Amino acid sequence: MRAIAILWVMLWHMHFALRPGIWSGPGRYGWMGVDLFFVLSGYLIGSQLLRPYTRGSQPSIGGFYMRRAFRVLPAYLTVLLFYFAIPGFREAPGLSPAWQFLTFTENFRIDYLHDQAFSHVWSLCVEEHFYLVLPLLILLLLRRPTLGKAVAVILGILCFGIAIRAYIYIHQVQVFPRDDDAFALAYVEKIYYPTHTRLDGLLVGVTLATIKTFRPLWWQRAMSHGYLLLVSGLGLCAWAMWLFSDRLSFSASVIGFPLLAFGLGLLIASSIAPSSPLSKVRGFGLIAALAYSTYLTHKEIIHQVRVHWPTLVEGGGWLALVVYFAFSFLAAFALYMAVERPFLRLRERISSRAAKAAVPATAG
Repeated sequence: MRAIAILWVMLWHMHFALRPGIWSGPGRYGWMGVDLFFVLSGYLIGSQLLRPYTRGSQPSIGGFYMRRAFRVLPAYLTVLLFYFAIPGFREAPGLSPAWQFLTFTENFRIDYLHDQAFSHVWSLCVEEHFYLVLPLLILLLLRRPTLGKAVAVILGILCFGIAIRAYIYIHQVQVFPRDDDAFALAYVEKIYYPTHTRLDGLLVGVTLATIKTFRPLWWQRAMSHGYLLLVSGLGLCAWAMWLFSDRLSFSASVIGFPLLAFGLGLLIASSIAPSSPLSKVRGFGLIAALAYSTYLTHKEIIHQVRVHWPTLVEGGGWLALVVYFAFSFLAAFALYMAVERPFLRLRERISSRAAKAAVPATAG
């Protein structure tokens, strides 16, 4: 699913450079790959933080933040250095101030009309805010856990997202004429990018993790209906795509995101269910491993190919598609081997030493 997400996002950023008919259909909805990443992140991070409670303990907040820092920051800061040190590396001339990237506030303060370089980092900002808040929220809610409290929080966050998008659309987006560029700009800056308007996918992912952790019988029952999960997920995603055929409409902006998140959540559950065809798919491990480095670099690489090897992609056909993918994954592989993997290994060594040091203290 991680591989599908990054391939889908890449198609979104490539389809503008390809001629009509070259994956233009899937590419048109490729931005939904980010929502798939959000649901995956909610499920995986939620499972990681909730798992200790099944053993009668609590997650280590400091350990969690350390592991996330080693996972995210080295590759991110490396690419950010390239952006500021080598202006020709950028896919667009305008770049937000460094402090916005370093504080992960780019998705709140971006001036998208002038500063489009590295704008895709908005989704990483959402993830970072999620990493910061979720552990604290879990500690608070699980002091006295009840099913009613969990349902209330889930419904509260869901309704908040619907309400805040509706309010922003009416009062900050719809004030511009629909055919005005300012309308689309306001949609991107006020609805599509900010964290508080994009919680649906993360919420669905954490909900899946909560059910799996605390309601194992419910989860087992769901896992025995892999085909139903798959068909239902595809149906909801198709419904969401129909809404997003007019992507800037009120209905898509308000209810399209939670509808898409529910559909993607069912697909992720289906991919885990032994009875589902998705659980039997193999061969995407390398792409999944390179997903983060690819996410960070692919837009820049697409730009570099267009600038330095225009004859390879000027037709915008199948050759261009293959060239874009090939160069993107080569660059991602280089970043992964040079930066991402060494720091992941260092993280595991530090975690291993910390775990060994904790054993005597626990025994004593």
